[in-house]
This record gives sequence, C-alpha cells and structure tokens, in this order.
Amino acid sequence: MLDFLKISRQMRGVSRQLTEEARSARRRLDEAHRILGWVKENQQAVLERTAQVRSKVTFLVAEPVEPIDRTYTVAAIDPAHSVIATDGSQITPSHHEIAYCYLINVGKVCLHYGTGKRPLLDSQPEVFYKEEDLFGPWGLDMEECLAIRRSRAETEVLADLAVEHGVAPGPSVALVDGSLIHWQLEQVSAKYQKVILEPVIAAWERLREHRIPVAGYISSSRAGDGNNFLRLQLCPHPEPDCDRHCSGNTGRGAPCGSLHSLSDRRLWETILQPGERSGLWASTSRILEHYGPHRVYFCYLHTRAEVARIEMPGWVALDDELRERVLGACLSQVEKGFGYPVALAEAHNQAVVRGGDRARFFTMLEDELVRAGLKDVRVSRKEARKRGSIA
Repeated sequence: MLDFLKISRQMRGVSRQLTEEARSARRRLDEAHRILGWVKENQQAVLERTAQVRSKVTFLVAEPVEPIDRTYTVAAIDPAHSVIATDGSQITPSHHEIAYCYLINVGKVCLHYGTGKRPLLDSQPEVFYKEEDLFGPWGLDMEECLAIRRSRAETEVLADLAVEHGVAPGPSVALVDGSLIHWQLEQVSAKYQKVILEPVIAAWERLREHRIPVAGYISSSRAGDGNNFLRLQLCPHPEPDCDRHCSGNTGRGAPCGSLHSLSDRRLWETILQPGERSGLWASTSRILEHYGPHRVYFCYLHTRAEVARIEMPGWVALDDELRERVLGACLSQVEKGFGYPVALAEAHNQAVVRGGDRARFFTMLEDELVRAGLKDVRVSRKEARKRGSIA
C-alpha cells in the first residue's frame, strides 16, 4: 500500500529536476538549430564525411535522404479508402500458475471509408505451450522471446488481413503501433537474426506485391538518430572516433554532449506546421542488413495533435504515391481518433487482456486439465497465499 504522505515530500524534488531539465532542453534546441543552419549550407559535404566515419561512432546516426531543412505539406488521402491495423497483447507465463504457458492476442481492425463496406473489429488469440515455444534457441529470456513472437504475430496477421480485406475500391493502408525496426534483435546471435525476421519480411513482401503500404506510427518518440547527425558535426577531431578520442564516452561529458539526449521529435516540434512532414531519413541500424528492400526510412509528421515519427519500408518511403497515401491516412486517422489513429486505438482495444480475462483463461485451463484426468492441479503456495491475502 502506498503512503502518499511520504510520497508528497518527494514531489518537490521531482519538480525541481524537471524544471532544470526543461532549461537544459531549451539550450540543446538552440544549439541544434545553430548546427542545422550550418549543415543545410554544406549538406553534401557533411553526408560524405559522415559516411566515412559512421563506423567509428558509438551512437546511431541516421542518413538524411532529402534536404535536411525542407518541410513538405502532406496531401489529404482519397475520401474512399481503407485502413487496416493490428496490435498485440499477451498473458505472460508464470511458474506459480497451474501450467507454464502463455497467450498472444492480436487485435484486428479494418475501417473502410466512403465505400459502404462494414468495418471489421476482431481478435485472434493463440496459446503457446510446447517446449520449443517456451524455451527458444535464441539466447533470450522469456520476456524478450514473447515480445518477438507478439511482434511477428502482429505483422503476419496484418498482412493476412490487408490482402483479404484491403484490396477494395479505393486505396488501402496498413498501420502498426510502434517501430518497424526490431531493435532487440541486435542483441541476438547473427545466425538467428535472419531466421527470426523471415516471417516478418515475408509478410511485408506480400503487402508490397499488393501495393498496400505499411507504416509504423510512433507517438511521443524518444528516438534521436536524426539529431545524432547534427551532433556528430560537433566533434572537434578531424577523424571522429569515439573509442579512441573519448574512451567511448558519448554522454554529456563528451565534446558533442550539448546535444546528448535531445530527441528528434523535440526539434521538429519547433519547425513543422500542422499537416507538414520533415524530410526523409534512412535508419542505419545494423539489424536492417537483413531487411533487403524493406530497409526502414522515417520522417516526422505534425498531425496537429503531436509530432509523430512515421516509419516505412523503402518501397513505401521512396514511392511518392504510397508515401503520401500513408501520411495522408495518418493525418486523417489522428483527426478521427481525436489525437491518435483511431484504427490503432481500436486494434489495441480488441487486443488488450484485462485482469478478468487472465483469471478466466487460467480457470478454463484448470477445467481442461481436470477433465483430462491430471492430478494435483493447483497454483503455487505463494500464488494461493497472495490471492487469499486480507490486505
């Protein structure tokens, strides 16, 4: 039980810290604008130098594909269009439950506008209980394995849904909540990275064949790989090498530290007008070596409610029609959803597993085990005591 009297005494410290961080953020923004003004006059030379030294920099530096200072007005999407979205949730495994298994639930949404077709709102649950599902060979803990399986399930269901329902009289767009870049796989052995990604790449390939663009919508993004391109220009050494010159210190104490921790979103909030996007950037994450034509590009979009990061595979980002369709759909979805894409919000609502759902799931499992004749079907003593606590 929380003692709010004790917590209240600590709140003043929190407010002081946040006030100081706001002042620091303002200084970092001023510095970013200064460097941006210099880079836009020398962008080609800066690009060439960055390409030469990127491998010696210990922070991720994105590559601008369009003029770094340009903004672009996004055209409205055709009134007759479809938006397909998925989102996932799960019941995590626990050794204290009656059986060690887990469930992934994928929310599925198809919203058709101006076509007269009925919307689809549904979910697709799957229970995992086999040894190969519970103890994967990837060298990751259970929580990380579960996150990978959920992400793959969301993408595969999205492709199935889009191919089945998205080819309609009017353009279609497929959306997911979050990044298209599987950052966690950078910690996985190289021999498993490609294997894990194969179902995801195959699903995106199906979407490409049907010309249904896919994008990841990231709200309140904390990514800073775009600003890191500016940050690199602060290095005082002719040949940047973080390990040699700074002993790997790329924090606030480094020469480039004045832009440390400044997110791209904070910068673009001061530049973009409602309905505008930034130029395109290419991510340089190492995991993208396995993505082929699906290498991820991104831009920042002022949706009027927020500045969101929109990630797209290369075949979407570099195709004018598909890119504008995605961005126009995002603007329309945020407007309809009062600040957040309505299709993604509904997909989340279809996917979410509440406390009562979890209890019913394990009750159903218990009934099935008893019916099968298994003996001593019960939770651990610890779990039983927690459920019966008088607190």
